[in-house]
Amino acid sequence: MSNSLLKEERLKNFINGEWVDSTSGNAAPVINPANQLVLTNVPLSLAEDVGRAVQAAKAAQKQWALIPAPQRAEVLYRVGYLMKERKEELSKLLTMENGKVLEEARGEVQEGIDMAFYMAGEGRRLFGQTTPSELKDKFAMSVRAPVGVVGIITPWNFPIAIATWKSFPAIVAGNAVVWKPATETPIMAYELAKIFEEAGLPKGVLNVVFGSGAIVGEAMVEQDDIRVISFTGSNEVGRIIAAKCGAKLKKVSLEMGGKNAVIVMEDADLELAVEGILWSAFGTSGQRCTACSRVIVHEDVKDALEERLLAEMAKLTIGDGLDESVKVGPIINQAGLEKINKYMEIGKKEGATLLAGGYVMKEGEFANGWYFAPTLFTDVTPQMRIAQEEIFGPVVSLIPVKSLEEAIEVNNHVEFGLSSSIFTTNANNVFTAARDLDTGIVYVNAGTTGAEIHLPFGGTKGTGNGHRDSGVAALDVFTEWKAVYVDYSGKLQRAQIDVE
Repeated sequence: MSNSLLKEERLKNFINGEWVDSTSGNAAPVINPANQLVLTNVPLSLAEDVGRAVQAAKAAQKQWALIPAPQRAEVLYRVGYLMKERKEELSKLLTMENGKVLEEARGEVQEGIDMAFYMAGEGRRLFGQTTPSELKDKFAMSVRAPVGVVGIITPWNFPIAIATWKSFPAIVAGNAVVWKPATETPIMAYELAKIFEEAGLPKGVLNVVFGSGAIVGEAMVEQDDIRVISFTGSNEVGRIIAAKCGAKLKKVSLEMGGKNAVIVMEDADLELAVEGILWSAFGTSGQRCTACSRVIVHEDVKDALEERLLAEMAKLTIGDGLDESVKVGPIINQAGLEKINKYMEIGKKEGATLLAGGYVMKEGEFANGWYFAPTLFTDVTPQMRIAQEEIFGPVVSLIPVKSLEEAIEVNNHVEFGLSSSIFTTNANNVFTAARDLDTGIVYVNAGTTGAEIHLPFGGTKGTGNGHRDSGVAALDVFTEWKAVYVDYSGKLQRAQIDVE
């Protein structure tokens, strides 16, 4: 594998097609969560850097929008092929900066590849509508128009996939992008910018400004020339962004987490359910917005499910994600570890029973990394904080119920509404759950993770504000609808006034 990146002691911003130092000159270390080794350093940029990026994007976008969309799409095809060629290298670098196990990193990079090809296909579609006019000798249609400069703010847990969900549709639609990646995981942004550069994207169409949310993210929100902010992160920060964008009448797309549940009915295939729970709860060490953190189980199979879960949890291998035998990697940083650990005492004080895990792993091979033992609470009630609040770690709470109706009520009785799942062999249960579960994503006989890029991704309530990443729905975030009327009657026609 090429280690060209790891020879870079400090990354640089990518502005107007050039790699440039930040104005501040300050930087922060990028740390491998598996062993706390420093991989590189990430610039801590200032508002001035954002301003330069925005001006470059604004100038570039005017020309980029004039290029026919199928030609814009050709750049995305090239990006997809380059990502495919470098999939293994990108996956290993992702594991090193993020901690997720290598097979998950490969899956995330593949998601970006899929998104490149999918959105490139939209370059030959970007469909509008034609419709009959109510007047003679008049043509009516609607078209998608780019919004201009788009600001994207992405999290550390999916440092390349989420960026492709946002940047690829924005670019194919004729926009220019200013991107603030998470400071914990800037390497994927660096690599993707290099790929765009190699693919021939014109200067200024993609700009990467590294730095904190408090400075760089704030500056992006305040920039009048950024007309859309697409943000994935915490509910708290998302609400602040929404309020500030609202004051500026700026379009904003928010995806802000989940408190996702797997429902296991009494007729479920328990072996399959356990497999789905394990993958959803402990994949990415529970650090997914779609991770399963609640299991709502019918009381008739609660004991059997617990027994099977405990047996399979005991087989989980934990460690450095670069080890192909490892199934659960580290937590992103010390702060994340401490947050998870606090919820252990909260759960116990609330009366939940701790069946497995519940502690920071510090001994032996885990001494230099940030690891938390896969954790299972049982006899949890829906009102407990561990059943209501997003913990963002490998922690699952079992909640017993007596019926499907109660299970759906418990599922919906949380602040978030991202993903839900039901395991059942009853067709009536399937369609009732699909209708009544108040989440943007519903899985049947699968866990709460595994979204595909051609369907909309997002949720209800505290998860978002009605917009979606992925699929054709993503284009609605990055385009404006324009109605066009062509009157070839040779006279002034006054719409409804002249209709007989």
